[in-house]
Amino acid sequence: MNSPIDRLQAAFARRAGHTALIPYITAGDPSVVATPRLMHALVEAGADVVELGVPFSDPMADGPVIQRAGDRAIARGVGLRQVLEMVAEFRRGDTRTPVVLMGYANPIERMGQLEFAAAAQKAGVDGVLVVDYPPEEIGEFATALDAAGIAPIFLLAPTSSEERIKNVARVARGYVYYVSLKGVTGAGHLDCDDVARHVAEIRRHVSLPVGVGFGIRDAQSARRLVGVADAVVIGSKLIETIEAAVAAATPAHQAAQSVQALNEYSDAAAITAAKAWLAGIRHALDQA
Repeated sequence: MNSPIDRLQAAFARRAGHTALIPYITAGDPSVVATPRLMHALVEAGADVVELGVPFSDPMADGPVIQRAGDRAIARGVGLRQVLEMVAEFRRGDTRTPVVLMGYANPIERMGQLEFAAAAQKAGVDGVLVVDYPPEEIGEFATALDAAGIAPIFLLAPTSSEERIKNVARVARGYVYYVSLKGVTGAGHLDCDDVARHVAEIRRHVSLPVGVGFGIRDAQSARRLVGVADAVVIGSKLIETIEAAVAAATPAHQAAQSVQALNEYSDAAAITAAKAWLAGIRHALDQA
């Protein structure tokens, strides 16, 4: 099996000269069983890296769409250990596609940083983006991830200072994630000229690929970032697509069926819709 950081490097190398596609989904939504299947479907649709959200009860950077997905997953009993089990299940069928966990410090602290790093390595995690671990204070955790061969990934924003960018450059691996908008996920409209200016500033200090997320909601907005970003990250709109497919798959006349049958029907509809939607984004990137 390739090492985690090797998988990330290889994924971006395969897209050299083109923009990579990184979809974000919440682990456990639309269901625990469906999540590894959904990850495989996203890869089939053109995902180069999969970001898997770890559900958390107080997600300060997440907008309402991702918060709803997290709440649904938590109601199903999904925590960090279950997320790692989903990654391990995905790895049984895919040893090539990088998987990055995105979440918050609290679940990792509860597990213990060293135990988490070892468990994530065993499951097949390639990178970890912890929203509330600042680069200036990540020393011991970064050391644990490095020993496990897992990339620490960081957010940068329009408000990030030059000092912050330099701090990220010192410890980041894999890629950096530029948040193109102020506020939470799913908010606002994309200003590509402004994104281009900030990405150019980041590249003065950071040699890693730069992914851009927040505000990318369709093929047109993704295509506008070709030549600006090394990757586009799409989450809220993809999760909205999954939500809509689940709602459409459970009309009132299905109520007489068993709960298991309804869940399987909803999961299948969600996976099909997500795969089709993401394939359209990948086509737009490839045709730009």
